[in-house]
Amino acid sequence: MSAAESVFLIGPMGAGKTTIGRHLAKRFEREFVDLDAEIEARCGADIRWIFDVEGERGFRDRETALLREMVARPALVVATGGGVVLRAENRELLQGAGLVVYLAVSPRELYERTRNDQHRPLLQVPNRREVIERLVGERDPLYREVATLVYGGGRRSARGAAEEIAKLIAAGDRLA
Repeated sequence: MSAAESVFLIGPMGAGKTTIGRHLAKRFEREFVDLDAEIEARCGADIRWIFDVEGERGFRDRETALLREMVARPALVVATGGGVVLRAENRELLQGAGLVVYLAVSPRELYERTRNDQHRPLLQVPNRREVIERLVGERDPLYREVATLVYGGGRRSARGAAEEIAKLIAAGDRLA
């Protein structure tokens, strides 16, 4: 990985992008940016509110604009939102942006991690498990399309996963 290359973490909600991203940023001594948190900070409102008022399209417009901005900056570790890959423009941006790490987590594990979550708009439904399975089924091919490295660390701690990913990056491994 070059000194200017950024690392973008992609994957479904609950995959650990933010937590692992913070550890990776510390490990690589880089600035960490969480796209969702940055959108909330800039809007002065949480994502649930943005979805309620602007709809998913309004949120995705904000996400794309911010992703464009982050791609232009060097040497970052960026945690993206789970749906960032839905737009072809975002996939193109990611493919030319640096190292893209797909945190591949099973629907079962995602359900366990998010079953009590009250903040993710797409999971505020009676049957979360069904929604998670559908989202993973729809998005997995898109994540894989843009991924430089696929990491399926399962139940590792965030710190352990970040260390393992850092070793794979340092070794130049791709599509592990």
